[in-house]
Amino acid sequence: MKIQNFIDSLNIGFFTGVPDSQLKSLCDYLMDTYGIDPKHHVIAANEGNCVAIAAGYHLATGKVPAVYMQNSGEGNIVNPVASLMNDAVYAMPCVFIIGWRGEPNVHDEPQHIYQGQITLRLLDDLNIDYMVIDKSTTVEDVERRLDEWQAVLNSGRQVAFVVKKGGLEYDKKVVYKNDNKLNREAAVARIVNASQDDPIVSTTGKISRELFEIRERNKQSHKFDFLTVGSMGHCSSIALGVALNKPNSKVWCIDGDGAALMHMGAMAVIGSVKPNNLVHVVINNGAHETVGGMPTVAQDIDLCKIASACGYGYVVNVDNERDLDSALTDIKGKSELCFIEIKCALGSRADLGRPTTTAIENKNSFVDFLKSKK
Repeated sequence: MKIQNFIDSLNIGFFTGVPDSQLKSLCDYLMDTYGIDPKHHVIAANEGNCVAIAAGYHLATGKVPAVYMQNSGEGNIVNPVASLMNDAVYAMPCVFIIGWRGEPNVHDEPQHIYQGQITLRLLDDLNIDYMVIDKSTTVEDVERRLDEWQAVLNSGRQVAFVVKKGGLEYDKKVVYKNDNKLNREAAVARIVNASQDDPIVSTTGKISRELFEIRERNKQSHKFDFLTVGSMGHCSSIALGVALNKPNSKVWCIDGDGAALMHMGAMAVIGSVKPNNLVHVVINNGAHETVGGMPTVAQDIDLCKIASACGYGYVVNVDNERDLDSALTDIKGKSELCFIEIKCALGSRADLGRPTTTAIENKNSFVDFLKSKK
C-alpha cells in the first residue's frame, strides 16, 4: 500500500514516534512532508515518551494522535498505556503504527525473535485492537477497519496497525546527512586500539556490527566485547554493572546518540556512582542510522555539558582522528569516570556484515574473559 494512501485514510494531523526500519516508508514520508514540526511530527527519545506526548496532544486538542514505533518499543509503552491512556484511567484514544520485526516464520536477527512472537499477545494484554498490514492489504481494508474502530476510539481506547515487511511503500528517496567528517568505523577502530585487552560493551546497531568486523580484520578474539544486540539505550547501564564488579579493569562503553537519549537517566546514575574505571563513549551522528537515518535531537544539544552536570569527571568532545587519539591517550592514564562525545558522519560500508557468532556464544565468551580479570 502506498504510504500516502495510508496516511490519507487515517485522517490524523499529529505523529510522534521512534524510527524503525520496517516503517522506513512512513518515517521518510513524515520527514519529507513535515520534517520535525511540533504541530505535526515529533521524533521522541523513547516510545513511552511518544505515548505521553500523544496524551498531551489529545488533552490540548481533543483529537486522536498517532504513535509509530518498532515492536521492540512495546515494552516502553506498557506503563503509560496501562496507567495513563487506559479507559479505566483517563481514556485517551490513540492509533499505534508498529513495525513487526521478528514476525514468526520470517528470518530476523536474534534480538527480534521472541519480541516478534509476543507482539500481538502484548497488544491483546493491553486491550488494544489491531490490524495486520501486509503487501496484500488495500486502502479499502484499512478504511473499513477504521470505520469499525470509531466507536473504540470514541470510548477512549487505543488501536494499532501492525506492519509486516513491505506492507507500506514510499517511492521517493529521502537522503539524511550531516556536516561531520569523521567516519564512525574508523573511530571505533581507534577505540579498539586504545582499549587493548580491556572489556568493551557496545550498543545495538551498526556500532556493534562494526566492532565485530574490526576484530575479524585485526584477527583478534571477540571475547573482549559484549555486543548489546537489543535493549536499545541500556548498554551504558550494562557497562556500569561490569565496571562496578571489575574495579581493576578499565571498562569501555561504546554508545550511540539515539541509544543514549532513549534512557538518558542512566547517565545520571553513572555520574552519581562515579566508577573511576568506566569510559562512556557516545558516537554522535545525530541520527537513528541503523533504522534509516532519521534525525535525533542529539545534534542540537550539548552531551558533554549533560555528562558534566551528571558528575562525569573527564569530559571531551572530538570530531577528528587526531583529537580522538589524543583524548584516548589521556583517558588511558586517568582513574576517573570519563566521557567522550565523538561527532561522526552518517554512513557505513555497503558490505558491512553482521556478527557470525550467536548471542549466547558472545555472552559466554565475554563471561569467561571477565572471570580472568580481577
